[in-house]
Amino acid sequence: MPLQVTMGANLMCSQGLAPSTLIVPPLKRVLVEGMPAATIMDKIPMVNIPPFGMCRSMANPQVAAATSAAMGVLTPMPCIPVLPGPWQPGAKKSTLGGLPCLTQNSKCICAWGGSISITKPGATKTQVS
Repeated sequence: MPLQVTMGANLMCSQGLAPSTLIVPPLKRVLVEGMPAATIMDKIPMVNIPPFGMCRSMANPQVAAATSAAMGVLTPMPCIPVLPGPWQPGAKKSTLGGLPCLTQNSKCICAWGGSISITKPGATKTQVS
């Protein structure tokens, strides 16, 4: 069974150049191993998911414009995640506030083509199903 994801989980985007850390506000939350537990809806850019340094996706209009200005040399630009959907898949049975728990196997897709994955879930013992 996968581990529950909590505040402080390490994240990485396939198009980002730096890791990031999940933020889960402690409002109305269940604590898992002393940290607020996450659900599949903890995906709001800048609130839950900080930037990943620089973005290198040509689907990002800022990267495309900078690369064009540099005569085709890939020019990364600051990351500003755009996350149209929730993390997928969430836990099949375990929920928090009626929402599926976020598990270490979940991914979130950025509109610019990046796949955000969880490299360290935060929890080390708490498994969810």
